[in-house]
Amino acid sequence: MQLLLELFCEEIPARMQSRAADDLKNLISDCLKEASLSFEEARGFVTPRRLAVVVDGIPSAQPDVSEERRGPRTDAPDKAIQGFLKGNGVTLEECEKRDTGKGEFWFAVIDRKGQATPEVLVSILPEAIQKLSWQKSMRWGESSFRWVRPLQRIMCVLDGELLPLAIADDIPCGNVTSGHRFMGPEEFEVASFDEYEKTLQQKKVVLNAGTRRELIEEKAKTLAEAEGFVLKQDPALLAEVSGLVEWPVPLLGKIDSEFMTLPDEVLTTSMRSHQKYFSVVGKDENLAPRFVVVSNMEAADGGAAIVAGNERVLRARLADAKFFWDQDRKENLETRVPSLAQMMFHEKLGTLEQKVTRIEALASEIAEAVGADVEQTKRAAHLCKADLMTGMVGEFASLQGVMGRYYALEEGEAPEVALAIAEHYAPAGPDDICPSALVSIAVSMADKIDTLVGFFGIDERPTGSRDPYGLRRAALGIIRMSLENELNMRLSWMVDTARAQYDDDGVFVLENLEAALTEFFIDRLKVHLRSEGVRHDLVEAVSRSGDDNVLRLVQKANALAGFLGTDNGENLLTAYRRACNIVQIEGKKDGKQYGSGAVDVSKFEAAEERDLWQALNKVEKANPGEPDMSAFDEILAELANLRAPVDAFFDNVTVNADIADLRENRLRLLSEIEKCLNRVADFSCIEG
Repeated sequence: MQLLLELFCEEIPARMQSRAADDLKNLISDCLKEASLSFEEARGFVTPRRLAVVVDGIPSAQPDVSEERRGPRTDAPDKAIQGFLKGNGVTLEECEKRDTGKGEFWFAVIDRKGQATPEVLVSILPEAIQKLSWQKSMRWGESSFRWVRPLQRIMCVLDGELLPLAIADDIPCGNVTSGHRFMGPEEFEVASFDEYEKTLQQKKVVLNAGTRRELIEEKAKTLAEAEGFVLKQDPALLAEVSGLVEWPVPLLGKIDSEFMTLPDEVLTTSMRSHQKYFSVVGKDENLAPRFVVVSNMEAADGGAAIVAGNERVLRARLADAKFFWDQDRKENLETRVPSLAQMMFHEKLGTLEQKVTRIEALASEIAEAVGADVEQTKRAAHLCKADLMTGMVGEFASLQGVMGRYYALEEGEAPEVALAIAEHYAPAGPDDICPSALVSIAVSMADKIDTLVGFFGIDERPTGSRDPYGLRRAALGIIRMSLENELNMRLSWMVDTARAQYDDDGVFVLENLEAALTEFFIDRLKVHLRSEGVRHDLVEAVSRSGDDNVLRLVQKANALAGFLGTDNGENLLTAYRRACNIVQIEGKKDGKQYGSGAVDVSKFEAAEERDLWQALNKVEKANPGEPDMSAFDEILAELANLRAPVDAFFDNVTVNADIADLRENRLRLLSEIEKCLNRVADFSCIEG
């Protein structure tokens, strides 16, 4: 049997559509499984005005169930027996006696005939619909039912027959739906999904969101290429626009030449954020004086009036942008910096002017560490937030940094300074491009570490999914810059240097700030590396050794992975675990900590004891406090040499000797294996 459900409502916000379609499909699938109704496939569809789910291969009824239940003993009080009979809806004649070996008991075999599918669906589907959650929902009329927008009707059919669902008194349920709001508003009856999809297409509704995306992209590309241009790729906008229309009709419009002197980002942002227009570029990849607007209907004049109307609206938008552009350039960035004192960064962390002062000092320190020009770095840090006081950024917040670069270049600042102003917010996410210019890196890192130290200091840390100040994003940005630019910088040094810029007057309340932030960075690093294929347990293991250089941690984790992939590494890990287990078990039994005592070399009896002790000492000598990678590779080579003496010790030496002093000394020697390896990395963190 085939189930087809459609929820017809007012326009669903585009950003909520895809998730809603998946959620409704999953809710219905889960309800069917819980009701013991199997199915072949469930599919979800969404347009601005409808959510639809089709489920194929549903049986006509639930399977019959035979269930056996054990009751009380046959000699139990009559009240207990009657309670069992009543609770299971059987008589004593329908039960049988069985000897279980622990006495004779009453058993009841209960046969349940499966309900017909329509009866089951009528009871479970309303519950699934009501469970669908939205980021925002509303009530309308006098109903208590909540939905993202007023729900007008429900269409539900099972194998062509109406399946009446009761959701709310004022929401009708039938076997009819309608097409496009203007080009096919007439209602029509539905019997199957194929008929439903085909008739919607005839009535100017493309049901599949993926198909709408493809149509928009293909037609928009054709329009641009017809005039010698190329459609600018914008997957996010494409996904959004496909959720705004049921019958996509791309049209090509023109941008007045007087606005083409504006920066490309200004034109693109104005068209994209307010009007949902696609940008078009020339063969030289510069913005072309064209745009693509996607209409939701076919017009008798081929869309001429629609294009003219959108050109008129865009003209007004760009006139505002040009006004801001002209006005902003009458005042340079330097004169705007004092105005940052009027803008609060955070009530406990001061104004943006104070933040800029901290960034200047911190960026200078980082510039020296990475080899950037210190004077250019200080200048970029000084001006990095000034464009927040411009009219253009006040209108288009997403252009912060971008406009600062344009204004800096207009004022004759060095290209490196202007680029750093633009890039100091980057990377803004996991897919954003990471700064590679040294001045940009220094200012970007300073901005982010200042934010992290400040908010951790006042104990405003991320909790669960809540991260209002973007601290996870800031930490990931520092991690990416360190790795992608191969920067050898310690996290603790950056934290201490940033902390020194704050005069907190008792505002900082978090104790062990450095430890808390380092742990936070390591957690972010593990999340980031999981997608890169680096084992998070190895990152944890090497970080426990005390090294907090992000680049070196990853290099060490990779080197350790290579070592553990060899026979020597694998066997040494096994021996490490064996040694730890023996010491732990015997120590618990004896009430002693064998790792806290010194090994007495004079008590060695077997040559294998001496060989193991000498091999462990070689590893310790090759392990300086903070090894660089060349030293770390040397240590791993020494660890590989441990395999033979460790194997020989376990093969030929009895740890639990009869002589107490000898046994204790051997347990202390075993504990040295754990201590020796843990100086390199905490092997107890390693999985598998």
